Amino acid sequence: MTSSLSRTHLQLPLLVASSLLVGILMRFVVGLSPVWWMAWLVPAPLLILAFRLAQRDAWWTVFLAALVGVSVNFHYRLLIFGPLKAAEATAVQALVFALVVMQSRRLVLRYKAAWTVLAYPVLWVALDTLAAVLRDSGNEGTVAYSQVDCLPILQVASLFGIGGLLFLVTLVPSTLALAFTFGSKVRGAWLAYAGTLLVLAASIAYGVARLQKPAMGRETALGLVAIDDAIGLKASPAYIKSIWNAYDSHISSLSAQGAEIIVLPEKTGMVTPATASQWQQHLGGLAARNHVWLEAGVGIDDGAGRVNRAWLFSPEGTLAAAYDKQHLAPGEHGFVAGNNLAVQGINGHAYGLAICKDMFFAALGRAYGDRDAAVMLVPAWNPTFEDARAEGLNTLTRGVESGYAVVRVAREGYMTVSDACGRIVAEKKSSPLPGSALLAKLTVADRVQTLYSRIGDLFGWICVAASAVLLSIGRRRQQ
Repeated sequence: MTSSLSRTHLQLPLLVASSLLVGILMRFVVGLSPVWWMAWLVPAPLLILAFRLAQRDAWWTVFLAALVGVSVNFHYRLLIFGPLKAAEATAVQALVFALVVMQSRRLVLRYKAAWTVLAYPVLWVALDTLAAVLRDSGNEGTVAYSQVDCLPILQVASLFGIGGLLFLVTLVPSTLALAFTFGSKVRGAWLAYAGTLLVLAASIAYGVARLQKPAMGRETALGLVAIDDAIGLKASPAYIKSIWNAYDSHISSLSAQGAEIIVLPEKTGMVTPATASQWQQHLGGLAARNHVWLEAGVGIDDGAGRVNRAWLFSPEGTLAAAYDKQHLAPGEHGFVAGNNLAVQGINGHAYGLAICKDMFFAALGRAYGDRDAAVMLVPAWNPTFEDARAEGLNTLTRGVESGYAVVRVAREGYMTVSDACGRIVAEKKSSPLPGSALLAKLTVADRVQTLYSRIGDLFGWICVAASAVLLSIGRRRQQ
């Protein structure tokens, strides 16, 4: 029988210190700039504490560690939501973390069998899958996105989506905790440990093999321009002119360097319908004079409602496609969400249009894959520079899942070009006037077929069903 540590064996100060230490380490996993390899290790000591402590101490120790960890994002939430909602979101996230750990603890201590190593990852994937469809923000905060910096592992997203990535990155610490706490005392222990090693090795092998495939296609020159300054409804004519002069200059320069497609950010300005008509003519003229495809984001306010729209102009100056943002950000009150996709053929390949937060949702990304988009053009605007990197990496993952390249141009963020394997081809930070410009060469090929584009979130929903079973069994009180 495994001994359980209680306050008689481990004094309260040491318990608190252990909890705080694990919480501090967690901040490198759940923050906006996670360290990918720490995601594989840091949850293990938290689980070990939960397995070894009596239930009453395990609860508060785990919750305290989780609260310290997730509070790393409190300042960002404060900027976006205000103090009350920021505090609520932080507390709820810590509570959810504690619930998952404690339910995993219940099953491990109740059965002490090899299969219980799956409890922790299955519960997390189930929650993540439900969050993706139930929350306005989807599953944007999932630990799975930490693996964007580990390209071989990231390729698992092309098989099972974010759910597959999350399962893998939570299975390892679950196995480590089981091994360090119980060793060979778990029934069928070798199945748990060998199984995890096999899954991990197979995932790495698949990722390495996928990354070795050569890029075959047409090299296309892309121009990206971002000016952090925006045009409001009450902007002065002189201010408006200064921004458009800068955009015009960048577009002409990129065109002279060979750019064939140029993308501007989300909401270059908020305008009335009359001004929007003037901007449309101006942008069409720019596209025609420079012989480029030109995409630009604009907000249009007719007094009754607002839309967040992306225009795509052909080299002839005509409006080839328009797209309205579907997933609105917390600050977009009064905006009307769109409901249609936009795909445009350019040089023999399909290019899809989306705006910023739209690409946080795998379902929308997969819908563009179903339409054989080879490249996604994504104007964006980050709320703050704090989340600039994280939001760009979320978007990049959609390309890996559904097999296409992504061109994302953000105000107060990064201009990024990534391929269908998530490799960053080019990247540059945005800036205020006169702004930043980037010329990138991307090999554009037909969309890469992926298993995920065919089965969608099937793996995630299997975990939802499995978690319902796990939560219902073994309810006998466990100390």
